[in-house]
Amino acid sequence: MKDLNELVSRVLCWGSRTIAGVTARWIDCEPSTRQRIYFANHSSHLDILILWSSLPVEIRKVTRPVAAGDYWLKSKVRRFLVNKIFNAIVVQRPTKGGHLRDAVKAINDTLSGMGENYSLIIFPEGTRGDGYEMANFKGGIYSLAKAKPGIEFVPVFLENLNRILPKGELLPVPLISSISFGKPFKLEEDENKKDFLKRARQSIINLQNI
Repeated sequence: MKDLNELVSRVLCWGSRTIAGVTARWIDCEPSTRQRIYFANHSSHLDILILWSSLPVEIRKVTRPVAAGDYWLKSKVRRFLVNKIFNAIVVQRPTKGGHLRDAVKAINDTLSGMGENYSLIIFPEGTRGDGYEMANFKGGIYSLAKAKPGIEFVPVFLENLNRILPKGELLPVPLISSISFGKPFKLEEDENKKDFLKRARQSIINLQNI
């Protein structure tokens, strides 16, 4: 079964990169297996797949996407992908009645799944946008920074994925897209939540103009 999962993973990575016509650019950032948190703009259900599959294979093996359970646990195919292929950390989005409790549990589950060895892929907007303007970041990324003060955060700009699989569509449309990995940074000493969220969001915006 492990060999089958590995085969599915390779075919899926090749197919997704082919459909998306994706080009990965590492800008002021060297690929590394060191523990990192990759954070990106979010506009398509393809984002997890394309970002994850664009990582070099040795990095991909030690990188776990954080995935929303309300979407990824809905069908057998999605459950297979998220559990057997991505090795994702599945969390539940905060509900209206238990927002704080749910948010704390999601952070704790993420930190537990990350441990001391795994990197993460996260989408700090919390939900998909229109692909043109990023929403303000949720506080979860700051909570991770406080819990892991020495860890590197790598901004990632996903371009054109919203047009390949627009919100509400089921089938992808082959187009050209790109992924830009920016300069890593860490939480600065005494940096507050507002400033960190602003700096993190701006680091992705800066990649749009390179």
